[in-house]
Amino acid sequence: MDTIKTLNKWANAHTYLPLDILRVALGVFLFIKGISFMSDSMMLVELFKPMQNWAGGMVAIHYVAPAHFIGGMLIAFGLLTRWAIIGQLPILIGAILINFVGEMHSGNLILALITFIVCVFFLFYGSGKHSLDYYFKMQQ
Repeated sequence: MDTIKTLNKWANAHTYLPLDILRVALGVFLFIKGISFMSDSMMLVELFKPMQNWAGGMVAIHYVAPAHFIGGMLIAFGLLTRWAIIGQLPILIGAILINFVGEMHSGNLILALITFIVCVFFLFYGSGKHSLDYYFKMQQ
C-alpha cells in the first residue's frame, strides 16, 4: 500500500495535461471497442476462432466486451484507474497472442501492443491530478 501512495504522490507532483488527455483517449478507445464488440459479437467470435477448443473460450468472449466497456469508462474518468487497467491487461495479452496463434494481422498486433504499453504506463503512473480519484481524495 505504501508503494501505491508513493507512486500517487510522485504522479500528482509530475502531472501534465497531455498525460491526462492520453488517459482519457485510452479510456474512450477501450469504451468504443467494448461497444463495437457488443454490437458485433460475431466479430468477437471470429477473433477467438483459433482458441475455440480451449477451456474457458466462451467465458473469455463474455468477459472482453463488458470489461472494455466498463473499464474504458473508469479509465476515461480516472476512477479506479489501476484496477480497471488490471482488468484490461489479460485481454490485451490475449489480443497480442491471438496474432501468433491464428492468422497474423499486423495492424491489430500494433494496435494491441500500443494499447498494452499505454496501459502498463498508466498502471504505474495512476490516474493523475485531473481525475475523479484525485477529486475524491481531496474531498476527504
